[in-house]
Amino acid sequence: MAPDARQKRRITILGSTGSIGTSTLDVVRQLGGQDRYEVLALTGNGNVDLLAAQAKDCGAKMAVTADESRYSALKEALAGSGIEAAAGRAALLEAASGAADWVMAAIVGTAGLAPTLAAARKGADIALANKECLVSAGDLFVRAVAEGGGRLIPVDSEHSAIFQALEDDQRHALERIVLTASGGPFRTWSRAQMADVTADIARAHPNWSMGLKISIGSASMFNKALEMIEAKHLFDVRPEQIEVVVHPQSIIHSMVGYVDGSVLAQLGAPDMRTAIGYALTYPERSPLNVDRLDFAKLSRLDFEAPDEERFPALRLARTALTRGGLQGAVMNAAEEVAFHAFVGGRIGFLAMADIAEAVMDRLTHLPPAASMDDVFAADEEARRVAAGLIG
Repeated sequence: MAPDARQKRRITILGSTGSIGTSTLDVVRQLGGQDRYEVLALTGNGNVDLLAAQAKDCGAKMAVTADESRYSALKEALAGSGIEAAAGRAALLEAASGAADWVMAAIVGTAGLAPTLAAARKGADIALANKECLVSAGDLFVRAVAEGGGRLIPVDSEHSAIFQALEDDQRHALERIVLTASGGPFRTWSRAQMADVTADIARAHPNWSMGLKISIGSASMFNKALEMIEAKHLFDVRPEQIEVVVHPQSIIHSMVGYVDGSVLAQLGAPDMRTAIGYALTYPERSPLNVDRLDFAKLSRLDFEAPDEERFPALRLARTALTRGGLQGAVMNAAEEVAFHAFVGGRIGFLAMADIAEAVMDRLTHLPPAASMDDVFAADEEARRVAAGLIG
C-alpha cells in the first residue's frame, strides 16, 4: 500500500553523511520535508559536524555516530537543539531497530549488515543501498525481511531499474536480467595501464558522483560483481539468468528480458535521487527535481561485452554464485581488505582481484550459513587470510 499522505511517515537514515544519505535527505526535502516525514534517527561515522547539521536541518530526534571517540564532539554540536546524541555499536543498533516505517540502509561495507538486519527484523520497509546485506548474508537477510513483514526495495540504480521493469504477474515468464555497467574510468585501458593507477585516478567516475569506496568499486567492476550476487537474492533468479553489459552512457540503468523476446528497460539521467525517491514513495511516483532525458540530444547508446580478463571481479562473482555457501561473504570481505590496502598505497589496483580470488580459493570449505554468527565468522576469517596475503 502507498503511504497515507495525511500521516507523517517515520524514517531513519543509516549512513546519512555518505553520498546516498545526503541524496536521501535532499529527496526528503523535495517531497515535503518535516511536513510529510518524521526523521527518527540519522547515523554517520566520523563526520559529526555534517551529521549534526543534517539532524538540525531535518528535525531528527536522534543522531548517532558509530565512532565512540566522536561522541563528545557530536553532543557539543547538537547542544541546545533538543536532538539526542549517541555513539557506538549499541546506539547504532538501537537507532536501526526503532519505530521507523522506512529505513534507508546506506552504511557502506559490512558495518551496515547488523543495523540493517535489526531494522528488517522490526518490520520496517528497507530501502537497500548496502550491498553486503545480500552479498554476505543473502538468504538470511531475505528471510529476516519476510519474517519482519516489511518490504525490500532496492536503491542501487541497476536493481531499482529491474525492480521497476519486472512485472509481478509475469515473473514466470522472466528469462534474464541484464545489469548495465558504465565500464568506469578504465573501460578502454589495458591491464598494463591499469597496473599503475592510484586511488585518486580510480575514484574519478565519468558519469556518477559517488563516495570513494563505490567509485573505486566501479573502476574495478567489483561493484558490478557484488550486484550480480545481489540480483540473485533480490529477484530469486538462477546465476545463468544474470548478464552484464557495458553501457558507457549510463542512460539505460538495467533491463529485464522475457521468454517472448521482449526486453523492458528503465532509463533516466544518472542521478541516484530517482531510485531513492521511488523507494521512498513506492508504489507511487512523486515529482523530483532531477534532469530529464532529452532524446533528441541522445546521439547514441553504446553496448559492449565486459572483458573479464581486464575486470576479473565479474568472473569471481560467477564463481561465488556457482559455489554458493559463504563464498559471497568471503569475496566481499577480502575485497574490502584489499581496497583499504590499495587506497593506502600498499598494493596495486590489479592486486585487489588477485587477493580476493586467492582468499576465495582458500576458503571453499565453509558451509552455508545457518546464522548470522556464521556470516561474521566467515567475514573475519576472510579478512585474516587477506591481511596475511598482503603482509
